[in-house]
Formats: sequence, C-alpha cells, structure tokens
Amino acid sequence: MEEFRGNSVSSGVALGNIAVFAKEESEPEKKSVEDTDKELKRLNDALNLAKKELENLYNDAIDKVGEENALIFDIHKMMLEDLDYIENIEGLIKDEGVNAEYAVFATGELFSKTFADMDDEYMKARSVDVIDVSKRVIRKLTGKAEVSLESSEPVIILAEDLTPGETINLDKSKVLAFVTKKGSSNSHTAILARSMNIPALVNVDFNLEDLSKFNGKFAIADAAAGKFYVEPVDEIIENARKLEAELDSARAELNTLKGLENVTKDGRKINIFANIGSEKDVDAVIENDAGGIGLFRSEFLYLGRDQAPGEAEQFESYKEAIVRMAGKKVIIRTLDIGADKKVDYLGLVEEENPALGYRAIRICLNNEGLFKTQLRALYRASAFGNAGIMFPMITSVDEVRRIKEIAGKVREELILEGKEVGSPELGIMIETPASALISDELAKEVDFFSIGTNDLTQYTLAVDRQNEKLGGFYKPHHKAILSLIKMTCDNAHKNGIWVGICGELAGDLELTETFVDMGIDELSVSPSKVLSLRKAVRNI
Repeated sequence: MEEFRGNSVSSGVALGNIAVFAKEESEPEKKSVEDTDKELKRLNDALNLAKKELENLYNDAIDKVGEENALIFDIHKMMLEDLDYIENIEGLIKDEGVNAEYAVFATGELFSKTFADMDDEYMKARSVDVIDVSKRVIRKLTGKAEVSLESSEPVIILAEDLTPGETINLDKSKVLAFVTKKGSSNSHTAILARSMNIPALVNVDFNLEDLSKFNGKFAIADAAAGKFYVEPVDEIIENARKLEAELDSARAELNTLKGLENVTKDGRKINIFANIGSEKDVDAVIENDAGGIGLFRSEFLYLGRDQAPGEAEQFESYKEAIVRMAGKKVIIRTLDIGADKKVDYLGLVEEENPALGYRAIRICLNNEGLFKTQLRALYRASAFGNAGIMFPMITSVDEVRRIKEIAGKVREELILEGKEVGSPELGIMIETPASALISDELAKEVDFFSIGTNDLTQYTLAVDRQNEKLGGFYKPHHKAILSLIKMTCDNAHKNGIWVGICGELAGDLELTETFVDMGIDELSVSPSKVLSLRKAVRNI
C-alpha cells in the first residue's frame, strides 16, 4: 500500500480504479515566418474559434454547475480579449517574425509567471487559467483536439492538474473523484468539483514520474481526511466503505426531509431559502425543496457581454424565476457590480481598493439610466408572483430615500404606459457596519433586511476575504459580527419588518441555533445546503 496526503477541496470518499489523465502537450516549435500578416490572420481566426468554444462551454456548464460557476468560462473569454495579452502575442509575431503557436505559448508563459509570482493566493491560482486559455488557442491553431477521458466505468481521475475546460467536459457519471499533484482551493477546477459534488484532493504528494505506474490500480480518495491510498490494505478499505455507507445514508436521510417544515422541537419556525445566479438555477431550488429564493444575483446577467442587458431580456429572466417558483417569494438583488466583478462597457477604472470603491448601488445611483432599466424589468416581472427587490451596499438613510424616489417614479411611469406591474417588497442588504449601526433608522424606510455576512465580516474586521494570507484573521464568528447581526435583527423586529441572512454564515450549522435564538426570520443558502440546514433547525 502507498499512502499520500493532500488538501481536500471537495469532501467525500471514493473507492475505485485509477485512470491517469495524462496530457501529451509539448512546447510548440519556434519557427520563423515571412508572411506575418498571414500569421496574424491565423491568430485572429484561432482566437475567434476559442471564444466560440468557451461560449459553448459556458452554456454547457450552466446546466451542470449553475450560472455562477459557469462564469469561469466567461472569465476565460475575457482573458482572450485582454489587450495586453493580445498585443504581446501580436508583437512577437510582427517584431520577431515567429509563428502564432509559439507567440501564444510564450505570452501565456509570461503572463502565467506574472500571476504565479504574486503574493495573493487567489491571483496565484489565475496563473493556471492563463495557461488554459493559451493552450486552447494553440489547439485551434494546430487543429488538435482537447485530451479527454476514455473509460467504460467510473474511475478516480489522477492528474498533474486539470483545467476548468477539462473538468467540465468530463462525464460526471464516470468520475468518482479528482486527485491532482497541483491545484489550490481557489482554483476554478476546485470550485467546479465542489459544484459537481465530486470528492477532490489537490497538492497530493505523489511523484509525477509515478503517474503511469498508478494507472488501473485500485485506490481510495478520502477527501474527508485529506488522504489518497493506492492498493490499500483491507482495514483501510473496510473503513472507507463504512464512511461511504454513512455518507450515502446521510444523503438519503436528508431526502426524507423534503416537504417538512423548518421548525424547531419547541415550535419556532424559520424560512429556508436559496441563493441563485440566474433563472436557470431554479431547478436546483425546486429539487432541494427551498421555501423561496432569498438572493437572485442579477449581476450575472450583466457579465461576460459587450453591453448591458436590455429591459426585455431582464424582464424575461426575472419573470421566469418568479413564475416557476409558483407563489413562493423571489428576492432579486439589483446590480452588484464592481470590486471583483467588472464589466468593460461601464467604463469602470482600476481602483487601488475596489472593495471600498465604486460598486453596487453607488454605480446605480450615478447611472440612473442603467438603474431605471433594471427597475422597469423588475416591477413588470413582479406582477407575475411573489417578488421582492433588494438593494446592496447601503450606508445611509439618504441613499434609501433616493432609491425609493427613483423606484416610485419608475413604477408610476409603467402604470401610465399601461404596463402591468406588481407591488414588490423593497429591502436592503445590511453588509456594512454603517448600515448595521443605523439599522433602527433604516428599518423605518424598507420592508425587510437581508444581512450579507461576507462583506459585513470583511468590512468590520478590515480583512480582505479574498486574501488567503489573511485567512487566520477572517473570523466570521467574531463577537463583533454576531453583535451587529443581533442589533440588526432587534431593530428590524422593533420596526415591524422581517430580517434574513444571505451570506455564507447562513449555511454555517455551528451558528444555526444562535440565529434561531436571535429571531432571524430567514436563512438563504446555496440550494445544496437547504436540506442540511432544515435538519439542523429541526434538531434544535
């Protein structure tokens, strides 16, 4: 038996034979070319083909892992449109007279190293993405197909690393687990593995030269313990099978909770809703028996495109979600763009500290045309069911009053036009210490609060939540955070409005009883966490 250790990025256990995912991609040969115009045309054609392929991957990924996670491929597409990246490739072709394949390879290596040398762990993980998009362009130039897995039975995939494209193209029914030599918890492949509910280990300490000898051997990937066993002894196999049975039993038990109330043993009830990225995610909401949608992230309609979506497109998207939820509440957050979510067509400039900069409601209030288009779509869609509109990044009462003034005028205009409109609840997100501290005043202006604990934590503790070096300082259970949540909840109820939580803490089972005791009315989590949260509530 051989035992290896790694980092778990997606929990679970898998037993089966190993299939080595070996890539035989070598460095393109550097050639001199005389007709650089012809080479530039080859490059342009290959870039267009790669972009089209990424669009197809994006649409495929929406069905497999949802809109939010499919955004990975939109990000890759944007990388292929990055002017610095393109100009560097073109410069090598024109100035050095090299072939397009080599120019793309050299540029990919240069940009990848730039990311890899950064201190921020999240940015380090982007180095793999640059290599992935560069290899995609090279394949279009050479006509080679992407490496794929060929297996007639489910297997444990063993590889040096896996790109997002390779991961999403795998037949999920044939994959028991991912085990890779490289990778990080921030890698897009890790994110996809979690979304696909496939056990995954990265940074596993096997030698690359041993890859071929492992092919076909029986193994166990224990992502719960962070261990990988090749040809394990009987005792290890027996323990793994017990764990596998326990996990299967736990999943089956959760399914028995469908249709039951979210009520504690002493009769206290709480709503458990789901967070989604688009109307296409409603299937998962219904499948997991969520009581409603607590956060529809409308910004995903705005990303990965050349211009903002129009009123008609937004209306159809919001309407579909509202209609399909059949009377259950659907809360749609207005555009929350900026910070880590950028769109070129809005002309957002680079900021030294984007988390504290021009984002979310600040953009909407400075661009009323953009804001009104979304509000028109939202008011029209709200006529088809039980809807709420939620505004992010609030810091003052004046902001809320201005929002209500704009929203009121939009609704009046639609009525004058003879359009059918609803009367959606209007709420705000409490995600800044300022909004929590004045929540008593804010509660008099709106119908509900939804606490965004991710931003509330980073702003309260002055810790960048995307900087892994600060992981030890990012403490969502910090007394200050819980005090702000309790204050917000008390002020909401004092003023007769309801309050929910839609950030990561909503699904933190260690805090479920705390939130119930506080009187939180609603918890909104990813669809896959709904039943686990229901179980936790019913056991209080």
